[in-house]
Amino acid sequence: MAENNRAVLQLKEKFAASIINVVEFRGEVTVTVKKDAIIEILSFLKQSLQYNLLTDLTAVDYLGRKEERFMLVYLLYSIPNKDRLRIKTPVAEADCSIPSATQVWRTANWLEREVFDLFGITFENHPDLRRILMKDDWVGHPLRKDYPLQGPDREPYKGRLS
Repeated sequence: MAENNRAVLQLKEKFAASIINVVEFRGEVTVTVKKDAIIEILSFLKQSLQYNLLTDLTAVDYLGRKEERFMLVYLLYSIPNKDRLRIKTPVAEADCSIPSATQVWRTANWLEREVFDLFGITFENHPDLRRILMKDDWVGHPLRKDYPLQGPDREPYKGRLS
């Protein structure tokens, strides 16, 4: 079914060398693409295929499970076509950065700041890349799987207090 999706067909036609895989699960289509083509692909989806709303942008930490530690996830919606599309791109820990999508959607600004704050992924050419949830002097990135459960320099959790 994903193979019949208009957006998937056009992406495969225009960006064949950059498509890693296409998966459909429970009616949701996910296209995984190479990181170096992410802005070109996102721009094409917005301008040519009317995916005009970035509903969310997040990351997943696959510590020890995959070659590239992180997966950046863009959730898109086409208001005119009433269609959802998920775009994913792997990000290696050794090169933990990716171009900012703020040039495509201004709403990416705060979403990228959140991913930067909680996962430590840097967004190149972001207009204001700084922490958004944690204090400025916070050490580390709390949603990384190797982050200490109780936070840096904290007493271990003792359970319920009586």
